[in-house]
Amino acid sequence: MDIKELEGCYNIEGSNQDESGISYKGTLELTLDINNRVKAKWLINSAHKQFGTGFFKDDILVINFNYKGDNSNIYKGVVVYKCLTKNVLDGFWSEKHGNPLYLGVERCFRIGTQKSEIVN
Repeated sequence: MDIKELEGCYNIEGSNQDESGISYKGTLELTLDINNRVKAKWLINSAHKQFGTGFFKDDILVINFNYKGDNSNIYKGVVVYKCLTKNVLDGFWSEKHGNPLYLGVERCFRIGTQKSEIVN
């Protein structure tokens, strides 16, 4: 897969980095800067914004992300996505201050594609 094929908007479904298994939905927008670094913008549950930058190699996308919490603290983490197809990303993530016993998980589906495209 070519890095330029990553650009676009995705619907996301995920669960948090804790034992609660609380799930979330949202969107992810991926763009490229002039140096072909990936720029990411998440909108979680229609309200929570996160931002990140990353890189892509061998169908693996790695993004360092950050967001401002309800307490105005800045939280940071990293997400790793495997590109299952050009329209489906399968990932896991961790935050610096998250529960180290768990990883968050996230699946991304390019807007306009069907979930049935998932490769097992």
